[in-house]
Order: sequence, then C-alpha cells, then structure tokens
Amino acid sequence: MSEATALTPRSVAFSAVRDQVYMIFPNDLNSNETVFGGLIMAHMDRYAAVVADRHAAGVCVTASVDAVHFMAPARKGDVLVFAASVNRAWNTSMEVGVRVEAECIGSTERRHILTAYLTFVAVDEQGKPRPVVPLMPEGQTEARRFEEAQIRRDARLKHAEEIKALRARS
Repeated sequence: MSEATALTPRSVAFSAVRDQVYMIFPNDLNSNETVFGGLIMAHMDRYAAVVADRHAAGVCVTASVDAVHFMAPARKGDVLVFAASVNRAWNTSMEVGVRVEAECIGSTERRHILTAYLTFVAVDEQGKPRPVVPLMPEGQTEARRFEEAQIRRDARLKHAEEIKALRARS
C-alpha cells in the first residue's frame, strides 16, 4: 500500500476556492481594451496553487497547464470572479480546474470567460514529489469532473510518450 492510499480522502469542498474577485483597472487592459490574458492566467495559477496546497497539506508546484480556453473577453469595468477546485488526485499529482467569470459592475450577471486545467505535484522539503491525499468526489458534477480528469491525464501521458518516441527516432 502506498503512502497516498493510506491517507484519508478529502472532499472537493475541503480545498476549493470560490468567488475570489479581481477588479479590472485601466492598466490591466491591452490596446483592444480587453484584459491581458496573461494577467488572468497569473491569477488563475495562484488560486489553483492555493487549492493544491490545501488539498496536499503542503507545498505544490505547477507541473503543467493542460488547457486554457478563453471563451469571451473581459473588459474595462468588469470584475473577474475565480473558482478553483481539485478534480482528481493521483499518487503525487492532482488536477485543479479553474473557471473564471466576468461580472459587469452594477450587474449581477456573469459571463463565462475562461476554463483551464492545471496539474500540480506535491513536493517535500527537498523538492521531491511526495504522496497526496486521494480525492473523494461527491455528487454527479464532481464525479463527472473526476472521470474527465483521468481522460485528460491519459491523453497527456500518451502525448508525452509519442513525443519521446519521435525524438528517439531523430
């Protein structure tokens, strides 16, 4: 039995970050008057790191950003609203999903502007990977995200093997 399986599973809610806001100011905009994508990505990575660190009860590092999907722009006068949670945990890594919405000041309506999936690895004091707590999904949505995370992980690992094989032939 590995150390990770000996750990008590945690719920998604244990480490989730909900409704974290960032008000857009003029210096956050590009020449098209929309928010710099990199600014959103930096905040996304920070919130995802908080989630990963909470779930693993220690330091985690960003290993990869599997996908960042910009659905719509955020503009001057918007407030960005971030939500992040663990979708699945494996031996030493976990996937954190992030959703960002934009809310126009003076309105309660929100627009979905970004979805992303980040992989984090828990590390010890020497920077070596260490076991993480398993995740216990509750409800249909969390169960679906749990299964989807495995599909993304399988695709990442297959892609890495294909690249490795291609480079070995060169």
